Amino acid sequence: MGGKIHIIGAGLAGAEAAWQLAARGIKVSIREMRPLVMTPAHKTSKAAELVCSNSLRSDDADTSAVGLLHQEMRRAGSLVLAAADATRVPAGGALAVDREEFSQFIDQKLRGHPLIDFVSEEVTELPPPEQPAIIAAGPLASEKLINAVLAATGSCGLNFFDAIAPVVYKDSIDFTKAWYQSRYDKGDKFDYINCPLTEDEYYAFVEALLNADKMVFREFEKGSYFDGCLPVEVMAERGRDTLLFGPMKPVGLTNPHTPGQKPYAVVQLRQDNKEDTLRNMVGFQTKMKYGEQQRVFRLIPGLEKASFARFGGIHRNTFINSPLLLDDFLRLKTQPHLSFAGQITGCEGYVESAAVGWLAGYFKACEFVGRTPVLPPRTTAFGAVWSHLRDTTNPQNYQPMNVNFGLFPSIPGTITVNGKFRKLKGAERKQAYCRRAQNDIAPWLEQTKA
Repeated sequence: MGGKIHIIGAGLAGAEAAWQLAARGIKVSIREMRPLVMTPAHKTSKAAELVCSNSLRSDDADTSAVGLLHQEMRRAGSLVLAAADATRVPAGGALAVDREEFSQFIDQKLRGHPLIDFVSEEVTELPPPEQPAIIAAGPLASEKLINAVLAATGSCGLNFFDAIAPVVYKDSIDFTKAWYQSRYDKGDKFDYINCPLTEDEYYAFVEALLNADKMVFREFEKGSYFDGCLPVEVMAERGRDTLLFGPMKPVGLTNPHTPGQKPYAVVQLRQDNKEDTLRNMVGFQTKMKYGEQQRVFRLIPGLEKASFARFGGIHRNTFINSPLLLDDFLRLKTQPHLSFAGQITGCEGYVESAAVGWLAGYFKACEFVGRTPVLPPRTTAFGAVWSHLRDTTNPQNYQPMNVNFGLFPSIPGTITVNGKFRKLKGAERKQAYCRRAQNDIAPWLEQTKA
């Protein structure tokens, strides 16, 4: 079968897959096209560069599906979670990281491992059968590689658009209008900066969003947006009040500048680097042109003189129909020497991509030594992510998805209240899902080490 596993792509999935293989004593060759060929979103040649956000979302392992996945990956020896914990920045209950340090941590670990070979090369053809490989090229893979994948699968590619939020220099924010506070005072008050809008200011802002000059896509780029990462102007197009229930919701916040007057809407900015010199506009991913971004976002009170370290952007994500094309071990059915990992499989989110990379690395390691892998229990977050990729219920409508409790087997549990039984509700139900997963993950992880 050959002396090493080839991994195409050094994003979060590729990095995690490589680490799990090397940890099991298997030689790895990572082939990454950057910096020879750059993407519209990446800025460096380092592995695992974050481009959409610096947040890995909630770190609550008791009531959050993604927080539960964080915990499971820590227990599984994940490189990505080790990097996140080492480069963490304040973000309330969320796990946010310093982008540069996060990527640097992973890049150094991979390049410093004696079993991992790092090759700067654009892969334009799929490896032959004598070269077992994991395709972890990500949503921004080169057109030549995507065409090779599509030729091999005999499938028309599905795609959606992913958008990037702007980053503002903190010292350009006007704190006579803005203030520090986490929503409902969860976490440290300095985790978020808040910019308030009155009713008139909010609707003027929405009007400006709707009328702003936006990027026009060429015909081959057209697709559909993923609901979890909608451009802010697309949200506004769905209704003038939509943003009030999304990134601009004013609940759980009190403006100390006007304590007797609740803000009609609020824009939050989250810490983007460890030095806290940069702030990310939460939920403000956009397809507006750069000049328009500066004009429109400076309508927000507190950001009138905002200086932008990075404007928002947009790019195409491409993914395959995994339920139809892949087997249970993430191998291409028609060419089982090829496995797939990350967002190209149709998982959504940084953490989910890394989790699928972990699974692909573990599955490939077992295949390499002639052992049958043990599938993750459906009741765990790992199993929930895996089950989405294997859900053949309606494969023609397969779409990317974040980990969520809807992917877990249901819990019909009840509790006793005043001598009467009732079904678990809300947080109780989420806690029950998490407790069950935490119990079920340990024996599976022990089996993956065997």
